[in-house]
Amino acid sequence: MLCGLPRLSGRSTVAVGTFFPIAIITHHLAHPTLYTEACPGGLPCYTPTYPSAATTMTLVILAVINIITARTVPKLVEDIVASTSTDKRSGESRSIARKVTLFFSGLLFALGLHISGMAHPAKVASFLSFPVMNQWDPSLALVILFGVLPNLVEIQRKGFSSPPSFSEKFSLPTKTFKDIDAKFVAGAAAFGVGWGLTGTCPGPAVLRAFAQPVWGALWMGGFWLGGKAMS
Repeated sequence: MLCGLPRLSGRSTVAVGTFFPIAIITHHLAHPTLYTEACPGGLPCYTPTYPSAATTMTLVILAVINIITARTVPKLVEDIVASTSTDKRSGESRSIARKVTLFFSGLLFALGLHISGMAHPAKVASFLSFPVMNQWDPSLALVILFGVLPNLVEIQRKGFSSPPSFSEKFSLPTKTFKDIDAKFVAGAAAFGVGWGLTGTCPGPAVLRAFAQPVWGALWMGGFWLGGKAMS
């Protein structure tokens, strides 16, 4: 979703349009009370809650440090490796710099999942309680909004003609809207059912698996088996 919709991908649009309403319906059927521990007691779930000034400052500093590090360290690594390599191994510096970039990209994404609450199933479940307003937490809509829109603007502004840093080209799916079939839609629907039941999708599941390895092994195992069943 965060990568496909900004590219105006028809396949991504169909997938989101399939799994999202199915997740909402599944959540309502599986959890008819719509109660989650994420909502303040006695208050509508849409009631804003704010972190303390100290927590806010800590989160901002952490995010800024991560962004600056992600933009500077890979280039520094490339220069260091290149200075110690021969001309025949000049591609090695770019390869290592790319791996460092991937590491920091994943770290920043995980940080975003944790700060936004996407890594917490109860928070996601409250978002899926729409349209029962007293039980609905709309804050995750901002995650979608600010995850999709900046990518959309950046892609429309730059396109894909120039490769990303430390790579020869973009790695983009080759399938188009015309390649959508029943299996694709069924897979998106199955994902929606799983998301609605547990409030967990693969990215947050990987993050949570580090804190709860047994849960992570069971969830990722089930995700893998489900993928095999739908393939």
